Amino acid sequence: MSSLNPAAPAPRIIKTGQRGLTNPTSEFSALLSTIREAGLLHRTRTFYIINFAVITLAMAGAWVGFALLGDSWFQLIIAGVLGVLFTQYAFVAHEAAHRQVFTSGKANDTAGRIVADLLVGISYSWWMTKHTRHHANPNTVGKDPDIEPDFIIFQEEHARGLKGVTKLIAQRQGWIFFPALTLEGFNLHMQAFKTVFSPGKVDKRWLEITLLLVRNIGYIAVIFAFLPVGMAFAFIGVQLAVFGVYMGASFAPNHKGMPQIAKDSRVDFLRRQVLTSRNIRGGFGMNIFMGGLNYQIEHHLFPSMPRPHLRRAGNIVREYCEAKGILYTQASLLESYGIVIAYLNRVGLAARDPFDCPAASGFGR
Repeated sequence: MSSLNPAAPAPRIIKTGQRGLTNPTSEFSALLSTIREAGLLHRTRTFYIINFAVITLAMAGAWVGFALLGDSWFQLIIAGVLGVLFTQYAFVAHEAAHRQVFTSGKANDTAGRIVADLLVGISYSWWMTKHTRHHANPNTVGKDPDIEPDFIIFQEEHARGLKGVTKLIAQRQGWIFFPALTLEGFNLHMQAFKTVFSPGKVDKRWLEITLLLVRNIGYIAVIFAFLPVGMAFAFIGVQLAVFGVYMGASFAPNHKGMPQIAKDSRVDFLRRQVLTSRNIRGGFGMNIFMGGLNYQIEHHLFPSMPRPHLRRAGNIVREYCEAKGILYTQASLLESYGIVIAYLNRVGLAARDPFDCPAASGFGR
């Protein structure tokens, strides 16, 4: 069992006591042993050095192009390229946060913070806090911050009773989701400053404030110094839109539309991670395009596994899950987007009044 049809029923809620969901943890221990023996948890710094160097060379080339083009609307192409490259840097920061790059936690944190705050302009501390909660409880109601109600609603009970504009948005949120990602880049930058200036505890607060200010103010100053005001706004708008869509389109396919776990359910680690995650089919190119997020199941089972080892691990995990009767879900990238849209629209239907349906309204006459 390795596929999920976009037209499948709405994702079920996994609850305590459902058959086959409380197997001993020895199942995961055996899988972990196999992965370790295959050497798939060993660091591959060479890959990350080359990957970082390629991104940085491309970034340097983009800025050279920016300088040479001058006052030209072709600059919007450069803006789009920067949006892609900032996302690629974000993938590196994400991998450093998971201890995939170096063996030392401090070295990973230092690299991750520099890449996230100084190069991308987002808060490493914010990301660590939010993403750690997600990994501990993926798709778990009340525990996973990625399915908490926001602009997009992920559970029918949160859609019921909505009024006004929020109701209209929820009813069409599947179709709105990807266009709305054009604003996600701006949102990530705002979340960064909101985090570092919040009263709560923030690791390396002043370092992050300094890095964020240098990056974001410096970036904006350069754009407005070299381009006319209107073109500068367009440049930043395109760059943020591409960055937001690319980030969202890389993270969204991995859990949206997959089963959710009831808040108080006791589900073993192996099934908690596998049943709530979806892999994206594709080879080396997809692995680069999605920063390793295409192997979401393996990434959740072994968060510190370097990106180059995920493919081999995928073969092992898939065969293991099939032997244990655990659903291992894969889809193409376009199929996954279709699933996400269909799922969000199904959730949004709960925002409709009972008599919005023509068939139902006939009973009230």
